[in-house]
Amino acid sequence: MDYIKAFLVGGLICAIGQVLIDRTKLTPARILTAFVVAGVALGGLGLYEPVAEFSGAGASVPLTGFGYLLAKGVREAVNEKGFLGVFTGGLTACAGGIAAAMVFGVVMAALFRARSK
Repeated sequence: MDYIKAFLVGGLICAIGQVLIDRTKLTPARILTAFVVAGVALGGLGLYEPVAEFSGAGASVPLTGFGYLLAKGVREAVNEKGFLGVFTGGLTACAGGIAAAMVFGVVMAALFRARSK
């Protein structure tokens, strides 16, 4: 059942992105940015956490999940460190994912050669 929940919620998030690509003049970069900002806003308001708990990876893997993680990290850091947590919380919460993306990017760049099409 967990797989079905993740598929439905993740699929819905992706379908919203596809509708935005097909029906608006927004560029993909603006849509991706909007997803991160929406995740931050929904996470800050406490509305994304129930969705993330319900669907697991279906809500935590898309870009809205990255925004939610940023907001959650800031909230926790502010509770621990006060105002300084506003500046450090998001980066601390996302450091593992960002580092993994960078490492995998370097490994893939070393393994494969870019070619002109």
